[in-house]
Parts: sequence; C-alpha cells; structure tokens
Amino acid sequence: MTTVVFHSEGSRLTGFEVSGHSGYAPEGEDIVCAAVTSAVRMTECAVNDVLGLEAAVKVRPRDASLSLKLPASLGQTNESTCQTLLAALMLHLVNLAEEYPEHISVLEV
Repeated sequence: MTTVVFHSEGSRLTGFEVSGHSGYAPEGEDIVCAAVTSAVRMTECAVNDVLGLEAAVKVRPRDASLSLKLPASLGQTNESTCQTLLAALMLHLVNLAEEYPEHISVLEV
C-alpha cells in the first residue's frame, strides 16, 4: 500500500511524505503508483524548479519513498502558491484513495 502523510502546523501545510508500493499491479504496470508518482513529482517541480524555493526533498529508492518539506519563510505570494499546490495534491490523492482504498492511504498530521 502507498501511504501519503501530509504535515501541517495549524492550517499551514508544511510538506508531505509518500512511501510504499500500491500493489495494484506489477511494478511498471501499476497505474496507482504512476498516478501518485506523477502528481508528487509535478508538485515538487512546481515548488523547486518553477518557483525556485529550494524545498527540502529526500528520495529513498530502497524505501520507495519521497518527502518534501517547505521552507519556513516563503513570502506571501510564494506561501499562497505553495499552499494551493499542496492542497491540490492532497485533494487529488484523497480522490485516488477513495477510488483505490486498498492501495493508497492519505493522512494529515
């Protein structure tokens, strides 16, 4: 199962961790893993490459995991943009979890 944990401080989303294989299909054919990976990578690219914010990203292939933590101080415009990106990612992944409940779990802590 793929587990996604969104971290927050009050109402501010501060980052997320994604780990595990969904087990929906064999590696390379798994549409659930592909959907999660694509959405997570797009979010990471938007934050770091498009906005240039240098969020901390850790990729651990052995654990099939990735984590992203936003910088503490972003400025009003970048903060708003990042909150929108993380909220959209969360909504997308929650929708996937509703469609594939045995393969993905989304939590907020």
